[in-house]
Amino acid sequence: MTRARRRNIIRVQRTWTGLGLVAAISFIAGMTDAIGLRLSGDFVSFMTGNTTRAAIAMADGDLNHGLILLAAILVFVLGNALGIVVAHLVPRRIFGVLASVSLLLALGAMMQAPALHFLRFYTVVLAMGMVNATVEHIEGLPIGLTYVTGALSRLGRGIGRFILGDRQMDWRIQLVPWLGMVSGAISGALLGIALPQTALIVAAFLTMMVALFSLLIRRALHRRYNQRVIRPSAHRPIHPSATRK
Repeated sequence: MTRARRRNIIRVQRTWTGLGLVAAISFIAGMTDAIGLRLSGDFVSFMTGNTTRAAIAMADGDLNHGLILLAAILVFVLGNALGIVVAHLVPRRIFGVLASVSLLLALGAMMQAPALHFLRFYTVVLAMGMVNATVEHIEGLPIGLTYVTGALSRLGRGIGRFILGDRQMDWRIQLVPWLGMVSGAISGALLGIALPQTALIVAAFLTMMVALFSLLIRRALHRRYNQRVIRPSAHRPIHPSATRK
């Protein structure tokens, strides 16, 4: 087998493994968002919607609801940051992040008391922020896990380029997160009706199953789906201007 052929086989395996993870994680994100929406009345992963709803609430004089949603956006951002930190602290990045998400969802499921309503909401939002640190890109192509607007936009632009004669078909992978999320959202909506008190436990269980499955993936691949963290060298100036006299 030639070196080029071997590299191509590895790249294909890496791509399909990544797409499988994206499909599974997007399914969980869609399921959790639907469950969270039923439980709280607000989105736990769709921050574009929460931004718009916060603006409308504040314009209508409902300052309390607007601040709750703005706080959720902040928690979501912190969740993304925490996910990146966890991903770069543990050897098995995908497992570390998904196991953390699973524990947060399980914790949220235990918060049944009305007094813990907002704490449960923010706990689930934090978990959904962390999810985005599991797979950031596949072969250099950006992937969204808890939101599909970007994926649909990239899909549409890819179709436009195809119409104009560009035969690169990489844009097709953007269908994967959308299909995962819509199927997960349908499942979560039905689950929220059938098992409203334990729906989050189901989401936590599925997340842990995907986390455990990720342990079967070669350790090297766990790093291939994340962007590298670039740290300034202690022996190198951070900015060229630092060397100027």
